[in-house]
Amino acid sequence: MKILKGLLFLMLGAMIACQPAKKASEEKPSKPNVVVIYMDDLGYGDLSSYGATEISTPNMDALVNGGMKFTNGYASSATCTPSRYALLTGVYPWKNKDAKILPGTAPLIINTEQITLPKMLRAEGYQTALVGKWHLGLGSGHVNWNEHVTPGPNEVGFDYAYYMAATQDRVPTVYLEDGHVDGLDKNDPIEIDYKNNFEGQPTGKDNPELCEMMWDHGHNATIVNGVPRIGYMKGGEAAKWSDIDMADHFLAKAQSYVKTHKDKPFFLYYAMQQPHVPRTPHPRFKGKSGMGPRGDVILEADWCIGEFMKTLKEEGILDNTIIVFSSDNGPVINDGYVDFAVEKLGDHTPAGPLRGGKYSLFEAGTRVPFATYWNGKIKPGTSDALVCQMDLLASLAKLVGTEVSSTDSQELLDVLMGKSNKGRESLVIEATTRTALRKGDWIMIPPYNGPAKIKTVNIEIGNDKKYQLYNLKEDIGQTNNLAESKPEKLQEMIDAFIEIRGEDFSKTEKLILK
Repeated sequence: MKILKGLLFLMLGAMIACQPAKKASEEKPSKPNVVVIYMDDLGYGDLSSYGATEISTPNMDALVNGGMKFTNGYASSATCTPSRYALLTGVYPWKNKDAKILPGTAPLIINTEQITLPKMLRAEGYQTALVGKWHLGLGSGHVNWNEHVTPGPNEVGFDYAYYMAATQDRVPTVYLEDGHVDGLDKNDPIEIDYKNNFEGQPTGKDNPELCEMMWDHGHNATIVNGVPRIGYMKGGEAAKWSDIDMADHFLAKAQSYVKTHKDKPFFLYYAMQQPHVPRTPHPRFKGKSGMGPRGDVILEADWCIGEFMKTLKEEGILDNTIIVFSSDNGPVINDGYVDFAVEKLGDHTPAGPLRGGKYSLFEAGTRVPFATYWNGKIKPGTSDALVCQMDLLASLAKLVGTEVSSTDSQELLDVLMGKSNKGRESLVIEATTRTALRKGDWIMIPPYNGPAKIKTVNIEIGNDKKYQLYNLKEDIGQTNNLAESKPEKLQEMIDAFIEIRGEDFSKTEKLILK
C-alpha cells in the first residue's frame, strides 16, 4: 500500500512539473501607470474636441476623442486652490475654510495625516511625483525660502516634487525641488512679503517703464522678467524662472521622470500652468493662434501634451498608462494683464455654450473638459454621466485593488472606464466659498448678496437675491430661471442641498423655502 501511495505521489508530481509555467503577467496583472494632466483656467469651449472652431488642439483632442469624453465632468470649484485640494484629497473644498485662493506665503492646507491620492497609490506600491503648479500652501506660515521648505508636497504623499509654490503671477518666482529652491545662491537670499515692499525694489505700479507686460488690475507689485506680479520679492536672482521657458521646463521634468521611473508603476500629477496669467508663450508659439497670448499658450500646452504622449509611447509604456485630462476651473479672459485677450478673441467662445466662467456658480465655472484615456482599455466614446475630479481618489483606489473611506470621493471606476453611464446623483459645486447643487439634470443656486458680475474680469458669478433653478438638459446656457414656476422641484433641490451641506448652513443662509 505504501508503495502504491508513493507511486501516485510521484506521478502527481510529474504531472505538475509538466504543466507550462505561468508568466508573471498571468499570475498577477501589472498595475497601470497613472497620469493626471491638469490644465489651469482652460474652458469647456477651449478645445476643438469640445466644439471650438477658431483654435485647433490636436493633441488634447487625441486624448478626448481617443478615450472617454465627459460632457458633465466637473472640477469641485470655480477657482484653482479648492479644486486642487479636492482632486488630491477626495474631500469637498468647502469643508476646509482654508481651501481658497492662496498667496504664495500661505501654509500647507492639506493635513499631513489625511489620505491623499498619492498616499493611497504609494501604499499600493506606486512611485509618486508632482511636476508643475502646486498652490496648496507650504510650511506652517513662516517660510524661510533659503532653507528646506516643509511641510509640502513630499509630506502629503509625493516621493518626488518639482513645482512652483503658487501661480505664475505670484511671488516667489522660483521653482522648488523636494522643498528646496532650485538654483538658489545662498549669498543672495530670498525675501518675500505680501504686504510691504522692500526698499529700492521697483514695482509695476511705480515703475511702468520697466514692464514688458502691463498690468491691468491687481498685478502691480514686484517686477520679474518684465512682468509685474502679486506680492513683493527681493533676492534669489539666480533661481528665478524664465517665464517663456516654463512650459518647456516642466515638460522636460515630466519626460525625465517617466524615463527614469518606467520600470515600476508610477503616479504622475502633471499640473500645467496654461492658460493662466501671465500668458508668456515661448517664441515658437508667439502669434501662432491669432488670438493673442491666451490662444498662443493653449497651442503651447497642446504641443507639450503631444510631446509627453510621444515619450510614453517611445518608452514602451503608453498601453499600460491611464491618463486623466482636465482643468481646475473654467475660463477667464482678462485676468490682470493687458494682453489683448479680449480684443483678439474674435469668434472663439472659451466657455462654449455655458454661462459664466472662472469664479462663477454658473456652469462655466466648474464644468470643464474631462477625459480618461487608456490605449486599448478604454474604448473611444462620449459619456453624459455626472463625474467630478474629487472622485478620482476612490475610483483609482478600486483600479489598484484597494479602497478609501471617510471622503466625499465616489467610486466611479466603471464610469471612467466607459463601462457604465451611471455617474453621481448629485454634486455640490463651489465658487469663492459660495455653493450650489447639481442633481440629475437640474442645478439650484441659492440666493447670495453681492454683485452679479465681477467687472474687472467681466464674468457673471451667479449672485442673485432670489433662488435660481435651471434644467441643464433643456437649457444648458441657463437662460430660463424656473424657480418660481417649479416650486416643488425647487424645494426638493433645497432639501437635498441642506442634507449635504448641513442644518447649520441652512440656518446661516436661510435656505428654507416658505
